[in-house]
Amino acid sequence: MFSKEESRLLRQEFWTSFGKSFPRKWILYDTKLKGLSFKFHFDNKKALVALDLEDNLENRIKYWEKLMALKSILLEEYLPEAIYKEEFFLDNHKEISRIYMPLEQKVSIHNKNTWRDVMEFFNTNMSLFEAFFEEYKEIIES
Repeated sequence: MFSKEESRLLRQEFWTSFGKSFPRKWILYDTKLKGLSFKFHFDNKKALVALDLEDNLENRIKYWEKLMALKSILLEEYLPEAIYKEEFFLDNHKEISRIYMPLEQKVSIHNKNTWRDVMEFFNTNMSLFEAFFEEYKEIIES
C-alpha cells in the first residue's frame, strides 16, 4: 500500500512524465462549448480518455443528440471501441453523459511498469478524439 503522500507524488510524477513525453497542448476544458470537456483518467485500476457533458440537462441533451447523430462517424473513422453512456455517474454521484475509450489492459498509476502503455494510449486516443471534435465542432455546437 502507498500512503496518501506517496500516491500523490506518484500521480504527480506520472502526469509530469506524460507532459514531457508528449509535449503538446490538449483541448481538454478549452472546447469553447459550455459543459463539454475532454478528460484523461488514470487510477489504480483503469485508464481512459473521455468526452464529458456536465452542464445543465438542456445543454447535455442538445450536445448528446448531436453526438449521437455523429456516432457512426466517430466509431467508423476515429475510435471504433468508444462507449456511449447517456447516463454516467461519477464517483461523487453526479450524473453526466460520457463518451469514453477505456484501455483494455490491467494498469495502475502505482505501477510504473504500466506507465508507458498508458501514455501511448492517452496520446493516440485523445489525439483521435480531438481530431473528431475539431472536424465536427460546428455541427456539435449548432
